[in-house]
Amino acid sequence: MRLEGARGPHEGSLEATFGCPRCGHKIVLLTNPWETQLVKVLGVKIGGRATPTSPYEQVLGNLAVPREEVTGNPSPEPSGPGCPFAGMFGQEEVQVPEDGIGWTDEARLRIERIPSFIRPMVQKAIERYAKEQGHRAITDAVMDEARSRLGM
Repeated sequence: MRLEGARGPHEGSLEATFGCPRCGHKIVLLTNPWETQLVKVLGVKIGGRATPTSPYEQVLGNLAVPREEVTGNPSPEPSGPGCPFAGMFGQEEVQVPEDGIGWTDEARLRIERIPSFIRPMVQKAIERYAKEQGHRAITDAVMDEARSRLGM
């Protein structure tokens, strides 16, 4: 991913746009005022490097990371060059928790509209409610029912 542009801070928020040079996929990083302040205080530079890489920098970096031991049959390599970021976006599998309660696509989209700082707590509460009521999947109807009963 390469930095394509940055804007801000505007009203405390910072926006940085990154893009994949191979497939053209774009991602926007948007910070809230507290994250923007943290970036300033820590002196973090968002984007590419201002200085060229030093000789052996990659080698030294690789030596610092422990290698995984390979056992058994290795998984086959994908054929063709492909985009290195293609598996990261838009192709997520539906995650089913250990308790077997799944989420419908509509319910998953609806939960994504909840602010990220509170989303895990709401998600756990809805999953707990669905499990107590004997539901196997969380749908919009289950979310409405949980919302009215839990006072959300």
